Parts: sequence; structure tokens; C-alpha cells
Amino acid sequence: MRRVTRRHKSVAALLLAASLAFGVSACDDGSDNTTSRSRESKARNSNYDQLVARQPAHTGSYSPTRETKNFWIDTWMKSPNKLSYVYIQNANGDYGYFVLKGLPVSYCVSLLPPEVKSRGDLGQYDGDLVVQGPSMDGTYSSGSNCNAYYGKDAITGAYVEFSVGQNQSYFLYDKPLDLPQFENARPLGPSRIADVKDKS
Repeated sequence: MRRVTRRHKSVAALLLAASLAFGVSACDDGSDNTTSRSRESKARNSNYDQLVARQPAHTGSYSPTRETKNFWIDTWMKSPNKLSYVYIQNANGDYGYFVLKGLPVSYCVSLLPPEVKSRGDLGQYDGDLVVQGPSMDGTYSSGSNCNAYYGKDAITGAYVEFSVGQNQSYFLYDKPLDLPQFENARPLGPSRIADVKDKS
């Protein structure tokens, strides 16, 4: 029994040594990649730190971007009856316009977050997945129709919709403008500028 036990111990020791040697070599192979990535990551961070030290971000006492954002808020978020004037130019250079109550809205805009967290099967374990959530109408939308806009006609309240792209673009103003390019613009919806001039 002792000889068998010793032989088994010797075999086990040999197997253990072989597995350790294989494991070390495998770790060495992986560690080369990890070390390379680590070196490049350190070089990137070091380079960034040097650039920041030489060229730190400047500070200012005034932000024109914040001022313009506040101007947008003051323009569009103070009155529920604010009108918008949407001038559309087609591929031929001709202009038309809509007069809307409020701003035109893209189909990409949603009242709810477009993604929700959900439990799912990840193979060996369950986990959290971020999946597309349904919109308020019970359907799922994609981000591929952001060039379609809709709004509410200023006088009749009719639903209007238009698209941009394909050589068609639009210009949005909070007041009707007396510009040469808009001189022959024709109404594309029920409301005319002349009908709403006192409501702007």
C-alpha cells in the first residue's frame, strides 16, 4: 500500500508541476498583452497630463452659450400661446411657411426615456439589460425618423407635419420676418401670417 500511495503521490506531484508550468506560461502570454495595454494607457494618461499642465483650460467670467440657452428659455417657455413661424425651402429654392402654436417637434422627441432597464437571461446568470421602452402610444420608435416634424396650426389647431432633408430645409423664427427671400412664401397650412400678426 505504501508503494502505491507513494507512486500516486509522485504522479500527483508531476501533474501538479505540469499544470503549474502550463498555467504560468498561459499567464505569461496574457500578461504580455495586459502589460502592453497598461503601458499604452499610462502613456496616454501621461500625455494628457502633460498637455493639461502646459495648456490648462481657460476660465471666463461670461458664458455666451448659457446666455443663449437662457434666451431660448425666455423666448419659448414663458407663454403657452407663443407662435412659431416655420419657413420651408424646397429643392427649387421656393419658400412656404407654417404658423404653429408652440415649437415644431421631431419624431425623435419622447415624453418618456427611450430605454428601460429589464432583467434578462445572460447565459449562465440573469442580469440587467437596457432595452428599448414603449412610448406612450404603446409602440416602439427608432431614431431613424428624426427628420419628420409635427406641430399644431396656430388658428385652427389642425395637426401639421413636414420633413426636412432631401434638399428641403426649414428656418424657425418667433416672429414673421420681412426678408426678400420670404416675400413670395406661400402658406402650407391653414394659418396665414396676416391672420395672426396681432397674436405674435
